[in-house]
Amino acid sequence: MIWYNIYTMKEDIDRLNVRYGAPGRIVFRPGFAGYPNVVLANKYGSAEIALLGANVLDYRPTGVGPVIFRPAKRDYNRGESFHGGVPVCWPQFGKKFSKDLPQHGFARMMVFEVRSTEYSEEKTEIVLGISSDDETRKIWPYDFDLEYTVSVTMKLNLTLNTRNDSKKPFSFSCGLHPYLRLRERNDAYVRGLDGLVYFDCLSGTPDLKHTGDFALNRDVDHVFAMKSEIKHEYALIDPGAERATAIVSTGNDSAVVWNPGPELRLPDLEKDDWRKFACVEPVSDWPGGRELKSGESYVLSASIQCTLKQSNEG
Repeated sequence: MIWYNIYTMKEDIDRLNVRYGAPGRIVFRPGFAGYPNVVLANKYGSAEIALLGANVLDYRPTGVGPVIFRPAKRDYNRGESFHGGVPVCWPQFGKKFSKDLPQHGFARMMVFEVRSTEYSEEKTEIVLGISSDDETRKIWPYDFDLEYTVSVTMKLNLTLNTRNDSKKPFSFSCGLHPYLRLRERNDAYVRGLDGLVYFDCLSGTPDLKHTGDFALNRDVDHVFAMKSEIKHEYALIDPGAERATAIVSTGNDSAVVWNPGPELRLPDLEKDDWRKFACVEPVSDWPGGRELKSGESYVLSASIQCTLKQSNEG
């Protein structure tokens, strides 16, 4: 694992800006708890990514305002649960796949290295990565490489590439966990889930079928089974803010819709924070896991685009 501390962070940030930065486009700056963040910017908007966990903490399309929810009660820190941004869940989503791994895996607790950056008139991009080491092998005995590409175009684009560097197969699951900002949860709904079968994690009820738009006027933790298609499209509609946040994903066989509601007390959320977001998450191979043979790779990707003045009529 790559470690930073407050005594070397300035030196690291200077080095990163010299090697990978671009004035006005790609800027590294102090983040939380001694770890750098990077800001990507262009005419289409900006995104801020923490090297700790490769969490996209902020995304602001030009003329739209912040799309990603981030709690104000506690700073982003290593090893603590953080209900905000776009956490990377790897090598498991949730906690049912392996009891030996932390919930949502360990990638979100690691510091990612910067592998490359690039920019053009239409795109600003960073490639981050982690790979197996002695610490990861203590809890997950496999060699791997995990590469995460984040770019700002007309959309926020997220691509997670898993490669098996072991001499034997391994099984894993993964997901991208965006906390999408809302004006008021109870007025919002998700479009694009019509006709899908889902598992209700709150009641433990499987094989339920949903019809129409999915209203968020109740506590929810549903895992929807996606149809066998190359890409999946769904959108979070926020009438209060008069906007829609569209997600297009590939590589996922599930989509999770989650909001904790008022009864679940989470240490980093204020009392009414549950009203301000909903998670709509592309997930692969929950809960059982996907087998990846030696040398093979698997890609999970998602793009997020926000548009204003979305009407309630379909």
